[in-house]
Amino acid sequence: MAGIDESLTFHPLNVAVLTVSDSRTLETDTSGGLLVERLTSAGHKLAARAIVTDDVYKIQAQVEDWIVDPDIDVVLSTGGTGFTPRDVTPEAIRPLFRREMDGFSVLFHQYSATTVGVSTMQSRAFGGQAGDSFIFCLPGSTGACRDGWDGILGLELDSRYKPCSLAGQIPRLRELCA
Repeated sequence: MAGIDESLTFHPLNVAVLTVSDSRTLETDTSGGLLVERLTSAGHKLAARAIVTDDVYKIQAQVEDWIVDPDIDVVLSTGGTGFTPRDVTPEAIRPLFRREMDGFSVLFHQYSATTVGVSTMQSRAFGGQAGDSFIFCLPGSTGACRDGWDGILGLELDSRYKPCSLAGQIPRLRELCA
């Protein structure tokens, strides 16, 4: 049965949080703040945090820095996944992927539909792998970040999740999912 196996050891991941916004600061970034609170409360380590404007090159530069950093396992991004002209997060990050994780988008929309109904269609939330790092791009609303963490990422990034969590695909933890 799927779920957290409390008899197993928890292995914290090193997670970077990126907020894509033209207007937010660390003080006003409630979405990034929620992700930081959730991941640290779960026992993971905040490896880095940044805010960049809705610019393809700035987004790519920040994410590229993090995916080559051996001390960062996962990147969580919030913002820039909608349909306004400035929303360019998918266009910036998808070219960096070696593998896209279609299931993340599907699960996000299924979970999000329970909280925002058909408005979930306005999100282009997605995930994938660049190098050995996993990247998950969430909408910029605090509610969407809550949905993404509470409904999916909090479980799937927990090394105790069975039948197998993504933690077992992090190079230093691969033996967990052998």
